[in-house]
Amino acid sequence: MNPSKPSIGKLIVFSVLLAITLHISLAQAGEGAFGWIYTLDLQPKGELEFEQRLQLTKQQAAGSYNAWVSRSELEYGVTNDFQVAGYLNAYYVNANQNYTNPEACGDSPTCTGGQPVPASHNPATPYRRSGVEGGSLEAIYRITNPVTSPVGVGLYFEPTIGVNKNELEARLLLQSNFIDDKLILAGNVVVANEQLKFVGNGNVPESMLDFLVGASYRFAPKWFGGVEARFHNDYSAYNLQNQTQKATFVGPNLHYASKDWWFTAAWRYQLKGGTCMGDGTAECSNARVWDSHGVNEFMFKFGFPLTKL
Repeated sequence: MNPSKPSIGKLIVFSVLLAITLHISLAQAGEGAFGWIYTLDLQPKGELEFEQRLQLTKQQAAGSYNAWVSRSELEYGVTNDFQVAGYLNAYYVNANQNYTNPEACGDSPTCTGGQPVPASHNPATPYRRSGVEGGSLEAIYRITNPVTSPVGVGLYFEPTIGVNKNELEARLLLQSNFIDDKLILAGNVVVANEQLKFVGNGNVPESMLDFLVGASYRFAPKWFGGVEARFHNDYSAYNLQNQTQKATFVGPNLHYASKDWWFTAAWRYQLKGGTCMGDGTAECSNARVWDSHGVNEFMFKFGFPLTKL
């Protein structure tokens, strides 16, 4: 690994220092009750918030696999129903003998592989890499508000340019609030076209279709707890052509929100029963799907406003 690139420890320290530096004023903090599901609780007009995300994808078919993603974000309310944001993305991958499928490993019982491990890497050796991935822009438009309407509806768009991949992602956001906003039901329909960048192999097209659903309930003042699920589909070409895998993830989430800051912790577990087909058969073993996925996915997020109401 290039020593000039940040390790996961440096990524975490950088994230914390950035958060401390930006925490220059206090106001009512926004809500982020789910780990991976976007809701329609947007920043009010003229308000700016900092949010930090750290995701760990851990454990594949064998050996060791740890993939960290850091996303440092600034959100701004252009109007009460339109929010824009910018992200700085970074990553750290440490994989060693994490595959067991003969289509990937040949005659060896295990090998090192999967995304973002490039195809040019020697599968008999460990793989470690870290760095600044790139940046993303985000726009969310709220068509109806779940606080005042039976169903809140919104549209989300995010382009990403990075070292390892470029991506265009769109979401349909759905949310309903019940019991005086104590119970939140939310769902996202996610469609994305991706361009993976592998040294020596050129750019590889992929696309994705996900259905995310979840519930979160305020069980005590300032505290929410709930569950969320991901129904994931990958394709080996743009525009959802040539499906290569499907998988299901489910797990709990916990959210705390005070006047000045909030945090969310969540865990998703990949259920057995995932399948691969077509060009993606080497990415499956033990009834689960791999490449950039793991048995366990952990998310930690925290945020605080940078302007006063």
